[in-house]
Amino acid sequence: MKSSKLTSFIFRYILLVILLVLFIFPVYWMVVSSFQNNTQLMSFPPKFFGQNGTLQNYVHILSQSKFIGYFKNSVIVSFCSVLLSMVVSVFAGYAFSRYELPFKNILMASILNIQIFPVTVIIISLFTFYTKLHLLNTYRGLILADIIYTLPFTVWFLKSFFDTIPKSIDEAAKIDGCGRLKVLQAVILPLIKPGLIAIAIYTFLYSWDDFVFALTIMRTESMKTLPLGIVQSFMGEYVHDYAGMMTLSVISSIPVVAAFLFTQKHMIAGLTSGAVKG
Repeated sequence: MKSSKLTSFIFRYILLVILLVLFIFPVYWMVVSSFQNNTQLMSFPPKFFGQNGTLQNYVHILSQSKFIGYFKNSVIVSFCSVLLSMVVSVFAGYAFSRYELPFKNILMASILNIQIFPVTVIIISLFTFYTKLHLLNTYRGLILADIIYTLPFTVWFLKSFFDTIPKSIDEAAKIDGCGRLKVLQAVILPLIKPGLIAIAIYTFLYSWDDFVFALTIMRTESMKTLPLGIVQSFMGEYVHDYAGMMTLSVISSIPVVAAFLFTQKHMIAGLTSGAVKG
C-alpha cells in the first residue's frame, strides 16, 4: 500500500515538472533569443543556452525613438483604461449591489453577455462608428474600446464584493452623518481593496496586450502601441527580425511581470474572497 502511494506521489510530481517545463520554456526561449542575433537563432542545432550573448538588440531598440513611442502609447492607454474602468466599475457595482433597480437581474445578465461576443464580431461596426465620431487614431478611441470590453466583467466582479459587505455598515455610517459618497469612499472601498486591485490588474493586462482594437484604431506610426510595434516593426515581406521581436517582447513583458509580483497577494485574495458572501 505504501509502495503504491509512493509511486503515485512520484508520478504526480514528474507530471507537474513536465508541465512546468512546457509552460516555462517559451518564456525562457524568448529571453535567451533576445541576447542572440538572427544568425545564431537560425543555426542548427539551436543553442538553448545562449552562447556568445550580446546586448546589441537592447541597445538598438532602446536607442530608437519609435520604440520609446510605442512604450509611451501603451502606458498612456493602459493607465487611463485602468482609471476609467475602476471609477465606472465602482459606481456601477455599488449601484447594482445596494439599490433595487428595475429589471436588475436582466441588466446584470445583459452586461455580462457582452463578453460572449468575440472582438472580431464587433470590430467592423466599431470602425464605422469611430469613423463618424472622428475617434480613429486617438488615445480616447482606443481607451474607450478597451474599457467597454472589460467593464462587463469588472462591474460584475465588484458587485460580488459589495454584496459581501452587510448593508448595516452603510446604515451605521449614515447614522454617524456620512453621505452616500462618503460611505462609499471612507467605509466601503477600504474593505474591498483586493477586488479593486484585481480589476485594475485585469484591465491593465487586457489594455497592455490588446492587439485587435489597436490595429483597427491606431492608423499612424506615432500612435502605435507595443503589440503593434512587436509585429509590424520586425515582420517584413522578405526578412523577419526574430531577435528584435524577442527583445521588444521581453521589454514589453517587464511591466506585466512587475505588476503581478507586487500585487499577487492582493490578486489571489481578490479572486477568492469576492466569491464568498458574508
